[in-house]
Amino acid sequence: MQPISLLITTCVLFVGSHLILSHPLRDGLAGRMGERGFQIVYSVVAIATFIMVVQAWRGMPPEPPIWAVGDGLWGLASLLVLFASILFMGSLIGNPALPAPNAARDAAAAPRGVFAITRHPMMWGFTLWAVAHVVVMPTAAQIILSATIIFLALVGSAGQDVKKARLMGDSWRGWAARTSFVPFARQVGGGAPWGDTIPRPHALFGGIMLWLVATWAHGALGYMIAGIWRWVG
Repeated sequence: MQPISLLITTCVLFVGSHLILSHPLRDGLAGRMGERGFQIVYSVVAIATFIMVVQAWRGMPPEPPIWAVGDGLWGLASLLVLFASILFMGSLIGNPALPAPNAARDAAAAPRGVFAITRHPMMWGFTLWAVAHVVVMPTAAQIILSATIIFLALVGSAGQDVKKARLMGDSWRGWAARTSFVPFARQVGGGAPWGDTIPRPHALFGGIMLWLVATWAHGALGYMIAGIWRWVG
């Protein structure tokens, strides 16, 4: 099999297994194996297929970039990853989308910080991270990998809306009515003030620290030097 075909095949397996196990097969399998047993199977399949994707991606031969990448695009990508890191860190506390016992209480709160931006900050963080990688590494392999991550994150978010509405009922539907799927959609449409989108301290400072460490590790591990480290030191 050609390297590009292998990468596409493994990406399809990764996304397909994730979506099938997350939605149509979930209730039946969890009922037979128990919730803990299902989570073990789900995790094993997810890790195995992800490793297959990574190995296929690493096996791709060197490719010339589709467009030239200069400091301007590196700056844009760095800002995208910083924003993605803030969204991700902000999503870890008070997120009704997470399987937490306080989900209904969190859904009753007024959307603030990253949740005023989007009700799926974690998934949009992954999406922006993937977009940033295409900006500075515009090759066929990277586009396929990033498209896989973007598709899984956004389709998964839409599926999560449906599942949460079924599990949480009016609690989630009320949260969905006060938040937006697309970042800043409510603010642009005049449905919510821009001031609500100011990140909370844990999101802002945690996101900055995550961004600094992750971009530093990018170069330290032998990959392309990223973030401010391209201009510092």
